[in-house]
Amino acid sequence: MAANPTSVATTEGRWKQRLTGLPFVLPLLVFLSLFFYWPLAEVLVLSVTEPEVGFSNFTKLLSSAVIHKILITTFMVTFETTLASVAIGYLMAFAIVHSKSRTIQRSLLLCVIVPFWMSIIIRAFAWLILLRGNGIVNETLIGLGLIDSPLQLSRNELGVVIGVIHIMVPIATLTILGNLRSISPSYVKAARSLGASPWFAFRAVYFPISLPGLIGASMITFMFTLGFFITPALLGGGRVIMVAEYISVKTLVLAQLGEPAMLAVVLMASVFLLLMTLGRALNLRELLSGGSK
Repeated sequence: MAANPTSVATTEGRWKQRLTGLPFVLPLLVFLSLFFYWPLAEVLVLSVTEPEVGFSNFTKLLSSAVIHKILITTFMVTFETTLASVAIGYLMAFAIVHSKSRTIQRSLLLCVIVPFWMSIIIRAFAWLILLRGNGIVNETLIGLGLIDSPLQLSRNELGVVIGVIHIMVPIATLTILGNLRSISPSYVKAARSLGASPWFAFRAVYFPISLPGLIGASMITFMFTLGFFITPALLGGGRVIMVAEYISVKTLVLAQLGEPAMLAVVLMASVFLLLMTLGRALNLRELLSGGSK
């Protein structure tokens, strides 16, 4: 059976296009291989070769109560931070998009962007000063007569969550903001013209369209928070230890590489599992592109 000339020409054309673009893609592939994939592979190898060849490090993952506590703390802080940051970010983005005053829009956007100009260490230390026993927050509450004695707002999980939320809210807000700006106001107007109440129009029309931005912000916040180190170390005061701090102590203080590498593999696997799960439930290409069409 003779091949279709049109089909052969089309296939050849596609291969020519791919080969034409290869010189532009090849440097990127080399860069990623050297500075991204190779280090990840080294971490994976360390997890099964240090201090001895085998899966002894992963056995600790199943048997060590300390590691269990650290992982539970890490995922709890990450979940709480993601939930709060995305909720606040959605409200902030909604207010910026739908504010009728340009001055208010710019003021709100400035409140979101300004924290990016400050160091994470400065922000974490500022929260430590604000939340301590004789800090501004406790002194104000006592002065108002709302409490009789200072609340324990720092050196615990609450303090860590507050500090991390402050860092992640701007990221969540800007992620959601791009999605909300792409939603045409005509959708809600159409629903309102058909007799829908403002709340029903938001719940049935606007919110579902904004879900890609919401889920995208949740993914970014979750993945970033998993690796937080400085803020939990300062605001946790040694009482709230997350995986990144534990890895740092094991690597830099105790000079142990196998167990930290195993925990790094667990975090990477958690991120990949999240992406695979979302990939099955959602169109990730549409999700990461940011908006409605």
